[in-house]
Amino acid sequence: MNHPVVLAISGASGVIYGQRLLEVLIAAGIEVHLTISDSARLILDHELGIKVDLKQFELTQLLPHLSGDANVVYHHYQDFMTPIASGSHKTSAMVVCPCSGSTLSGIATAAGKNLIQRAADVHLKERRPLILVTRETPLSLIQIQNMERVCSAGGTIMPASPGFYHGCESVTDLVDFMVARVADHLDIENQLIKRWGS
Repeated sequence: MNHPVVLAISGASGVIYGQRLLEVLIAAGIEVHLTISDSARLILDHELGIKVDLKQFELTQLLPHLSGDANVVYHHYQDFMTPIASGSHKTSAMVVCPCSGSTLSGIATAAGKNLIQRAADVHLKERRPLILVTRETPLSLIQIQNMERVCSAGGTIMPASPGFYHGCESVTDLVDFMVARVADHLDIENQLIKRWGS
């Protein structure tokens, strides 16, 4: 990829998807612009026992076992003066992983109430790939309509619905299935799962 990938982790259950995707992007040598919502901070603690300080963020807070260099630029979710808030800043794609119902709503209505929503709006208006890994069930009609609006505007809705046909034996296998699907849509080579027919 010639330009960075924006990764936003919002406050839906399944923050492990975002954490694992970040690891895969780093391993692929891709520059990542990362932003994390305050709700995601709480869920990282609740689901993974990871405490992150959004005001004094360090990558090892999110990836405790990180070794080696990582080309990750962090942006506070309330900072609208960051490069990813502007269409003039070149990026290859954006992924919201996981994407909460409220984040989906903000993106679908171009609300721009935080940096995640604003950066997603930038990707839609600039016609750059935007992938929302939604993690909500069941879906209300309003959420379905919001998904339709994002799709109509050029975004990709990728519900966190892992497959079981690849011989999963652990939660990690299920997480890797979804992360592999996201990586495929970003055209990033990966060997996270056994391919169908291989």
